[in-house]
Amino acid sequence: MIHPDDVRRQVGKALLNASQTLEVQLVERLQQALAKDTHVLVSDSTNKRAAASRQLLQAILENLQIAEQRGIPMCQDTGMILACIDVGPDCNLSMHAIECALNEGIADAVANGYFRKSVVSEPLFARTNTQTNLPAIVYWNTVHSGSLTISLMLKGFGCENCSKIVMLDPTASRNDVLKTVVDIVATASGKPCPPIVVGVGIGGTMDYAAYLSKRALFRPVGQPHPDARYAALESDTLDAIQSLSIGPGGFGGSVTAL
Repeated sequence: MIHPDDVRRQVGKALLNASQTLEVQLVERLQQALAKDTHVLVSDSTNKRAAASRQLLQAILENLQIAEQRGIPMCQDTGMILACIDVGPDCNLSMHAIECALNEGIADAVANGYFRKSVVSEPLFARTNTQTNLPAIVYWNTVHSGSLTISLMLKGFGCENCSKIVMLDPTASRNDVLKTVVDIVATASGKPCPPIVVGVGIGGTMDYAAYLSKRALFRPVGQPHPDARYAALESDTLDAIQSLSIGPGGFGGSVTAL
């Protein structure tokens, strides 16, 4: 049996952890990117863009250490909170009880974790700050086994505002999809604070494709798509994005996406 208080505590704990630490695989890829840019500096010490790129990567890694040591967010933009909730047949809680516990856990994390209060009650006119970063964006999904899984993301709007939906013709090819994704990244350039992680959703309705792109961001870094055809498309897309040479912060370099 799951108690709502347990959901509240786990949500609050997970959000604090998400704001202060990166998964190990992402940190390793940042370190690898720094090693690549260090090689560029050695081969061309007059390249100011390479120097700026390297300094930015060093600052990111140093900032991560400070955030974890001091228990503060790694980025001033703690974003809007997104929750993907998978409910299985063994879950004893109603949707209402789950969402109430979720919101309480979010409010706890915002109050105790130095989160920037970024959410307004309506987006255009009064723009009154809710002071709690609520409401969250919640996606519900039913699964065939298990009880309850809540996946959480702090979605900053530097990257969110660079997201796009493109409606391709039904005849679109693999290369059309690849080019579309690369063009979106190229247009965004340094705005989403690269190096970035790119989530792509294909198929369904406009809103469902966007949802799939969000779900893709929950996949562990380095884990390929289970379908070999899509895994190959992912690899080719990443290579094409790196060839843009946008680099960390848009200063140039061989690593634009992680």
